[in-house]
Amino acid sequence: MTMTVHVDIVSAEKEIFSGLAEMVFAPAELGELGISPRHAPLITKLNAGEVRVKVSDNESYPFYISGGLLEVQPHLVTILADTAIRAKDIDEAAALDAKAKAEEALTDKSGKIDYASAQSQLLQAVMQLRTLDRLRKRGGI
Repeated sequence: MTMTVHVDIVSAEKEIFSGLAEMVFAPAELGELGISPRHAPLITKLNAGEVRVKVSDNESYPFYISGGLLEVQPHLVTILADTAIRAKDIDEAAALDAKAKAEEALTDKSGKIDYASAQSQLLQAVMQLRTLDRLRKRGGI
C-alpha cells in the first residue's frame, strides 16, 4: 500500500490543486525540497519555480509558482503562492515577451526604471519558461 499526503496549492486568486500525492517537490529558499508522507513539520519560503506533485509512479502534475510559503504537516502539505499556474497553462508567448521587455529595461541606463521590479519580472519569465521546458522534456506537451 502506497502512502500519500494531502496537498493543497493555493494562489491569491484561487485553489489550483487539492488532492493526494506520493511526493511533492518544491523550490524552497535554500534549495529544492522533496516532501513525502509523514515528513517532519516545516514552514519555509518558496522561490519562483516549478512545484511538482507526484500522484503515482506514472503521473505527476507540474505547476509554476511565483514564490510563496510552504507548510508541511505529517499528512498535509500546503503551498500558498502569490501566483500559481498549471505548467500546461503557461502562455509561452507572453513569458517570452515579458522576458524580452525585462531584459530591455535592465539595459536602460537612464535611471528611469525600477531595476528591482525589472529583475523580478525577468526572474518570473525565466522560471515560467524553465517550467515549460521541463514539462516538454518529460513528454507532458
